[in-house]
Amino acid sequence: MGWREWLALPTLGLPAIKAKLDTGARTSTLHAFFTEPFRQDGQDWLRFGVHPLQHRLGLVVICSAQVLDRRIVSDSGGHRESRWVIATPVRLGAAEWTIELTLTDRDSMLFRMLLGRSAMCGRLLVDPQGSYLASRKPRLKRLYPALAEGDPPPR
Repeated sequence: MGWREWLALPTLGLPAIKAKLDTGARTSTLHAFFTEPFRQDGQDWLRFGVHPLQHRLGLVVICSAQVLDRRIVSDSGGHRESRWVIATPVRLGAAEWTIELTLTDRDSMLFRMLLGRSAMCGRLLVDPQGSYLASRKPRLKRLYPALAEGDPPPR
């Protein structure tokens, strides 16, 4: 795989999201600009909003998932933050497997998702010089019909 790839989180309703395959990060992280816990069938769940494409804040996907945990996570700058943790299938190329994701606001970040080494361990080899080796840029307007005409294309 390249150091960045297009992948999908199908059960969250995210058919395409650009991710950095980050061997320096232990934990995988998904952008969520709001989180709202709720109870369903006696279990803890989380509703959260995602801007799946950078520079497209008008495109919003509302997701929900069962809560696995709440953990303290250190970001690359050493800042510690309490984050919700969920589990969801990820699809990259022809492979699909379940990963744990922490949720945090990544609106100011280049990538909406980081795929950390815990999710890659024993499954993927990363070529740090390669980009999009397992995935081509998807047809985003087909996958996200809500994309407004005239928006600048994502990079």
